[in-house]
Amino acid sequence: MKSLFIGILLIIILGVGGLVYRNAVEYPTKPVACPMDAMICPNGTSISRTGLSCTFSPCQLPNVSFSNIGIAFAIPSGFSSVPLPDTASFAAYEMPVGPSTNGLVANIIVRRYVISASTTALETIQKTAIGGASGIPVGATAFSSTVLGSHRFTVVSIERFEGVIDTAYYLARNADILRFDAIDRGTDWTNPNLDLSTLPAHSALVRMLNTLQGQ
Repeated sequence: MKSLFIGILLIIILGVGGLVYRNAVEYPTKPVACPMDAMICPNGTSISRTGLSCTFSPCQLPNVSFSNIGIAFAIPSGFSSVPLPDTASFAAYEMPVGPSTNGLVANIIVRRYVISASTTALETIQKTAIGGASGIPVGATAFSSTVLGSHRFTVVSIERFEGVIDTAYYLARNADILRFDAIDRGTDWTNPNLDLSTLPAHSALVRMLNTLQGQ
């Protein structure tokens, strides 16, 4: 009886061993060779494919991605995330300006507006370009356009009052409008020759929009 048990056990062991050997011969383990292409993050750094699925790792800060909206960009140096100021916004950043005692900050706010079936992109921009001091839509003279990176923006002077300068860069897409605001405080707002590119939020937003990816 004991010898019969031992014989059955040996048969089982030999069978399992043979199955493992056959599997190893027919399906040998091979190292995963991922494609050599790279993904370029908004700030210019590159990421290669990794893992068994050969997927790209997420870009690291200062790069941020909003997959539900289909854009990515690099947050300008010195700016950090802050609470959203309103329901239309989905990203907001802030940077202290000057001595900590003055309490001044530069802000960048990103908003999204859906283009309804009964309106156009331009009408949506005009409807949402509301002057901060007046509370009414800004005039046509406040509109201009520029190209930054691979995108064309409609530029609107939203507010220039009591030391505050707010400029919005609108990006029209098929179904919505993205609005990027640069807000600087404590400025020489009455100076007609003021170069906005010297202001912290305005210069930072231009740098950020030059890194913008997505349509």
